Amino acid sequence: MRQMTLVGFLQAQNCSNFVGSWRHPEAAPDFTSAAYYQRIARILEDGRFHLGFFDDRLAMPDRYGGDHAHTVENGIRCVKLDPVTVLTVMGMATSRLGLGSTCSTTYYEPFHVARVFATLDLMSAGRAAWNVVTSVNDGEALNMGLAQHMAHDERYDRADEFMEVVLGHWDSWEDDALVVDKAAGLFARPEKVHRLDHQGKFFRSRGPFTVPRSAQGHPVLIQAGQSGRGLRFAARWGELMFVAYHELDRARADYAAFKAAVAAAGRDPDHTRLAMAVYPVVAETRAEAEDKLALIERLPREMDRLSLLSEVLNFDFATKGMDEAFTDEELAGITGIQGMRDRVVRRSGKRNPTVRDFMEASGRGTIHDHPVLCGSPRDVADQMESWFSAPACDGFVIAASHIPGAYLDFVRLVVPELQRRGLHMKDYRGATLRENLGLPRPALGAMLRPHPMPLGETR
Repeated sequence: MRQMTLVGFLQAQNCSNFVGSWRHPEAAPDFTSAAYYQRIARILEDGRFHLGFFDDRLAMPDRYGGDHAHTVENGIRCVKLDPVTVLTVMGMATSRLGLGSTCSTTYYEPFHVARVFATLDLMSAGRAAWNVVTSVNDGEALNMGLAQHMAHDERYDRADEFMEVVLGHWDSWEDDALVVDKAAGLFARPEKVHRLDHQGKFFRSRGPFTVPRSAQGHPVLIQAGQSGRGLRFAARWGELMFVAYHELDRARADYAAFKAAVAAAGRDPDHTRLAMAVYPVVAETRAEAEDKLALIERLPREMDRLSLLSEVLNFDFATKGMDEAFTDEELAGITGIQGMRDRVVRRSGKRNPTVRDFMEASGRGTIHDHPVLCGSPRDVADQMESWFSAPACDGFVIAASHIPGAYLDFVRLVVPELQRRGLHMKDYRGATLRENLGLPRPALGAMLRPHPMPLGETR
C-alpha cells in the first residue's frame, strides 16, 4: 500500500516558518541551544517522520526599506544559525530520522558542498539530504561578496554544472575501494578512487575527492523549483521535491506534469517523492482546534508580511503604495521566487496586482502561506488523505505554528490516525534515509548519464 512521506519543516532561527511563532505564548525560547533542536528531532523520530529538513537564507530579511531595523525589532527571522551544524547535534540524538539542510549553489563551491554533505552522511550512517537552492535575493549576494543576485535562469545554468561536479565527486570512490588490510599494508585500492578533472563554464575542480561513499551511496537530493526553468532543474536532479500547492485540482495537474517531466528527463518517476507544505492545527475536538487557530491568526503583523514578501521576491515593497499596482516591467523584473509571483497573479485574478493583493493572495508572513489543516485528528487525517489519494502529492512537509507544541500535537494525535489507516509507517523500514523513503541506492554515475533536453533548448 502506498504510504505518505512525512517531513518536518524546520528553521535554525528564532521562529518556525511561521514568523509570528516566536510570539506564541507556548513557544520555547531556547532556540540558540542544542537541547531545543534535539527535542524537535526526538519528537519527529517518535512520529516516524522520514526527515527533519532546514530551510535557510544567507541574510536576514532586510530588503524592505533597505534596512534591518524592522527585522530585528519584530523578530522576523533575524537569528539564523548554520543548519548543517545543527543537524549534527540532532543526528547525535536520533538513529533513524533523516537529516536535511539547504545549501546554495550560487554562493558556495561544489567541492566544499560535496564534502560537507558526504561527511554528514557518513557521520549519520546514511541519513543525510541536501536541499539544492539557487538563493533568492540581493541581501544574500551582499553578504557573500557580490553586488547583486544573479539572473534567474543563469543561476540554474550554474546550478546544473554545480550538480555535475558534486555528483562527480560523490562517485569518485567505488564501494569496495576501502580495504584497511593491516597485514597486507593496503589501505585502499588506488584504481578504485578516481579524479574528476572537471573544467566547465562556471567551475574547475580537480579532485580526487576525500570522502568515501556512505551506506546510502550519497545524500538524497531535495529540490523545490516550480518555475519553468526551476521545474526543468528539479525534474533532472530532484529525488524529494517540496511543493507549494493551494488548490487541489491544480495540484493534481501539477503533480502529474512533474512526474511526466521526470520521465522526459530519462528518470523513473517512481523514484521521486513530492511533498507539499501544510500547517496542521489539531486538537482533541474541532472546536478546540479552531480556538487554537484563532490565537495563531492574531500573531502576525503587517510588517512581517511586507518584509518577507520583499525578501522572497527580491523587490522592495516599501517603494510602492499599498494599493498601487505593479507594472508589467516590475513584475517581469522580479528575480526572486517567480512561482510565488505567478501564483499571486493567478489567485488575485489581476494581471497587475497591488501590494495589498500580494499580501492577501500569497499569505506570506501568516499561517496561510500554506494550506492550514485544522480540526480533530480525524479531520486533519481526512484532509491529508484527500490530497494524497487524488493524487496531488506523495506526502507532506509539516510546518509548525509554534515549537515544540505543534509537532507534539501532530505526533500524538494525527500520526496514530494515519497509521491506523495504513497511510503512514508504524516503524522505520531500514537504517538509511533512502531505505525509509523507498528510493534506490544510486549506482556510480547513475545521475550523470546524458538526458533528453526539452524541444528548442540548446546547450
